[in-house]
Amino acid sequence: MRYLRVVEEQGRYVASLAEVPQPTPARGEVLIRVTASGVNRADLSQIAGRYPPPPGESEILGLEVAGTLVETGEPVCALLAGGGHAEYVAAPAGQVFPAPAGLDLVTAAGIPEASLTAFVNLIVEGGLEQEATVLVHAGASGVGLAAIQISKRSGARVAATTRSADKLKALDAVGVNLAIDTSRRDFAAEIEQRWGRDAVDVVLDPVGAATLAGDLRVLKTGGRIVVLSTMSGSEASLDLALLMRKRARIVGSTLRARSRAEKATIVSRFKHEILPSFATGALRVVVDAVFPVARAAEGFQRMRENRNVGKILIAWRSD
Repeated sequence: MRYLRVVEEQGRYVASLAEVPQPTPARGEVLIRVTASGVNRADLSQIAGRYPPPPGESEILGLEVAGTLVETGEPVCALLAGGGHAEYVAAPAGQVFPAPAGLDLVTAAGIPEASLTAFVNLIVEGGLEQEATVLVHAGASGVGLAAIQISKRSGARVAATTRSADKLKALDAVGVNLAIDTSRRDFAAEIEQRWGRDAVDVVLDPVGAATLAGDLRVLKTGGRIVVLSTMSGSEASLDLALLMRKRARIVGSTLRARSRAEKATIVSRFKHEILPSFATGALRVVVDAVFPVARAAEGFQRMRENRNVGKILIAWRSD
C-alpha cells in the first residue's frame, strides 16, 4: 500500500508517497480502507522528531481517519496512535466508531482527534457541568471549534481566544459568547470587564506558558485548568498562593499516549454522549480545507503557518 512521507526541507514540508506492505490486523484490530485522514499538530511535532509514536504503534504519520471496514464495508471513523496517512490502517477495534449518518466520509475524518480531545479534556478531565463558563484557547483550531460546540451543547457560556482578527468570525459562527483577539487585547482583562472577576469554571489550554497565569486569574474557586499542549513553551511562573486560595486544579492531559484500554473506554462514552449530535446536526465538523494526496504538503504547511480555521483533511479516495 501507499503511505505519506513528510519531511521538512529549508522551512517547508515536502511530501511523497512510499510503499509498504498492507498492514495485517493483530488480535483486537480491524483493517480500514482509508477514505480521508486528518492533519494534526502532533504530525508536525513528529516530523520535527519531538513526538514519536508510543512503543509498538505505527511510525507512519496520522492520528485519525474515516473509511470503510475491509471485512464488512461499514463506514467508520477511527482514533489512532499512528498510521493514518495511508491507504489502509489496522486500528484497535475499541477506537473505531460508526461514521455519522448523513456525513460524507471525507468530512467525517475530521471528527476523531479533535472531538475526542475536546470531549476527554472538557468532560472527563475538566468535569464540565451544565451551564458552566468555559474558556477555550486557540479557539479556531480543530480542537478549539469542537470544544466550543461541545461546551455550548451543555448550555455553557464560552469565551474563546485567537491571535488573528480574521478568525473571529469562525468563533462567532459556532456560537461563542465572547471572542477575543489576543494580538490586540488581554484575554483575562477582557473576560473580567465583560463577566466580572473569577468567572470561569473550566479552561482548555493548548498554549501553555504564555496563558497559564491569566487562566488562573479568571478562574472561579474550585475551577479547573486543563493543559493539553505547550505551543508557547513548557515552563511557566505561577502564583501558588492564588492557586491555593482558589482551590484550583491544573490538569495535564494527553490523548495519544493513553493505553488502548483507556482509549476504548473514552470512545465508548463518546459514542453514547457526543456522536449522535453529529447525525442530528447539533454538532458539525468545521473543515478548513481538503487536499488530495498529491498536494498533501500544502495541508501540512497551511497548519504550520496557522492559516487554518478548523480541520485540514487529506483525501485518499472520493468514496
